[in-house]
Amino acid sequence: MVALDLLGRRAALRIFWELRHGEQMTFRALQEACETNPSLLNTRIKELREVGLLEHEEGGYRLTAEGRKLMTSLGPLCEWAENWNGA
Repeated sequence: MVALDLLGRRAALRIFWELRHGEQMTFRALQEACETNPSLLNTRIKELREVGLLEHEEGGYRLTAEGRKLMTSLGPLCEWAENWNGA
């Protein structure tokens, strides 16, 4: 239930969505893509890093192996969202 609580928080799923293809993104790029303020984004990044779903390297942020597993589980939802948005 902790994971669902975390993912239900504002901007958390959006961060996952933006990182879904595996590329690293800088803080500024994530902020622009997520259309959120820096304070909220910083809080969500911290929370996602604390539970091991997100990591930071020189080039920016990306999903960890556990984050990618979670993204795979969310795959049907992502597919639906992409189809729905394009309809």
